[in-house]
Amino acid sequence: MAKQIGMDLGSSNTQIFLREKGIVMRAPSVVTIDRYTHEVIASGVGAKKMLGKTPPAILALRPLKDGVITDLEVTSLMVNDFFRKLELTGFFNRPSVLVSIPYGVTEVERRAVEDAIVEAGAKSVDLMDEPIAAAVGAGIRVSKARGAMLVDLGGGVSEAAVISLGGIVQSNSLRIAGDELDIAIVNYLKQHRNILIGEMTAELLKKRIGTAMPGIDRGTLKVCGRDLHTRLAITAEISSEEIYDAMREPIAEIIAMIKTTLEETPPELSADIFDYGIVMVGGTALLPGLQQAVHERTGVRVTVAKHPMDCGCLGLGQMLKSTGGEFTKVKP
Repeated sequence: MAKQIGMDLGSSNTQIFLREKGIVMRAPSVVTIDRYTHEVIASGVGAKKMLGKTPPAILALRPLKDGVITDLEVTSLMVNDFFRKLELTGFFNRPSVLVSIPYGVTEVERRAVEDAIVEAGAKSVDLMDEPIAAAVGAGIRVSKARGAMLVDLGGGVSEAAVISLGGIVQSNSLRIAGDELDIAIVNYLKQHRNILIGEMTAELLKKRIGTAMPGIDRGTLKVCGRDLHTRLAITAEISSEEIYDAMREPIAEIIAMIKTTLEETPPELSADIFDYGIVMVGGTALLPGLQQAVHERTGVRVTVAKHPMDCGCLGLGQMLKSTGGEFTKVKP
């Protein structure tokens, strides 16, 4: 019998839910391939460790950007390698896949996802809007005639969606999220400290000492980079306050998008949201101070889901279980 799987295919990370076992893979959306033969050398964690360190014959690639596929062939190779590691594909055994995608993507972008997953070895592919899947995974009863607001802060896209009766009533998205925060840190240190660091080092700074509110001191962190004057390697101690300054503008844009979504929401649903609050999911939702910053700008209570990074994949899994894997019956 063909396996039924749910896949949260994100810009930064990919998660796979197997109906019989739960979440069986959490891996960075990175793959390394041979430039000449196009054979996969590594995918996931192993490939991410190679970013910025490969010789010319090896390409380390992130085939998704801003929540959508930028290279169909490379995405297919990466997903195929994930399937191979989990032993999900065989000559007579191709899985049926339910994939979450950002709400509001174009028909061309939707088609690219379907083509990449089929090319990777899937028998059939169905698509589910990411805000709905994440809301289900966060424990929101989306089928009720009650407004619920979900803010999904991933690696490539930030989405704010108001959900009622199993559908999205109001939504806004911004292609500014975790990856853009990393780039902002790189640019800040280049301009203010004349130090060039890689995006992986910037991600480490964000996770270790980053904040979304002034006055939260998470200490300092020593990192290695390149002095832009001498062109030589240098060690620098970066403070939590500097990382806050670096991320301040993109975070302000994300919060403004959330506020705009609230302002555009019908009054009856706005009342529900004021009563029940905003639920945040996604890895960026774990940034210290962000919950408080959103609350101060919107005046609405904000909570972070119990497992914010897993909500999208868990929601897909719940849908598969509730329908016995019959994707035509998948309803929120």
